[in-house]
Amino acid sequence: MEIIKNEPMKNHTTFKIGGVADKFCQAKSIEEIKELTEYAKRKQIPYLVIGNGSNILVSDKGIRGLVIKLSGDFADYEISDDVIKAKSGALLGTLAKAALSAGLSGMEFASGIPGSLGGAVYMNAGAYGGQMSDIVKSVTYLENGEIKKIDRDFGFGYRKSLFADLGAIVLEAELQLLKGEFDEIKAKMEDYKDRRNEKQPLNMPSAGSVFKRPEGNFAGKLIEDAGLKGCKIGGALVSEKHAGFIVNTGNATCADVVALIKHIQKTVKEKFGVELETEVRIEGEF
Repeated sequence: MEIIKNEPMKNHTTFKIGGVADKFCQAKSIEEIKELTEYAKRKQIPYLVIGNGSNILVSDKGIRGLVIKLSGDFADYEISDDVIKAKSGALLGTLAKAALSAGLSGMEFASGIPGSLGGAVYMNAGAYGGQMSDIVKSVTYLENGEIKKIDRDFGFGYRKSLFADLGAIVLEAELQLLKGEFDEIKAKMEDYKDRRNEKQPLNMPSAGSVFKRPEGNFAGKLIEDAGLKGCKIGGALVSEKHAGFIVNTGNATCADVVALIKHIQKTVKEKFGVELETEVRIEGEF
């Protein structure tokens, strides 16, 4: 395994923002990720595991310690009857297409989410009324150097899980799907795709929805009603297409995005008394 020094993290996140990681390495198997975490422990340096980098905002000062990116065998998956067993680096879009080809229903909601399976399980990702907790059958994970597997009590809640609480690394998951009709599954995926294309700024770098959905409301609507659509700080812009998204117009820094997040939170709190909580993970040195 090659450990690279001073790797620009903007090359590994969908936001295209971030300073350098002190050390960076791609883990191609469970054995390698175990070895890398043990290396970090021996060296007494912090580590961060990433997949597709679709829900991360990295500091302009970068990340101290070791960043481990899932690659190689971590994209593997297999289908047996109505269960997909996949490693944590497999992309949700890839798994949704595989489910469609196999005539399996249950992953339609995830077909347009740009993240990988590990991150999706870790945060119980969801869209269009579906979420990972609906389909997760078992999870294999790494906690304190020990590989464990569970098939119940995942601790799922809104954008949270047991694995996030433990700070564990999701290695693999089994997804329980249902037999379905190919045409119906495809039609639902196409509908979700059309709705995304119509309402979301997919042509610009972002980290998806910036804020969690406040109880009884929608973050995007509150931000729009606060008159913040099109609000810009530096290169960071509240999307004109969907106010729940902050996009990188080309030269945004992490500082720009953080300043815009704080401005949104302050304005929405003043106007509506609602405290918006970030869904995007902010990582690195500040």
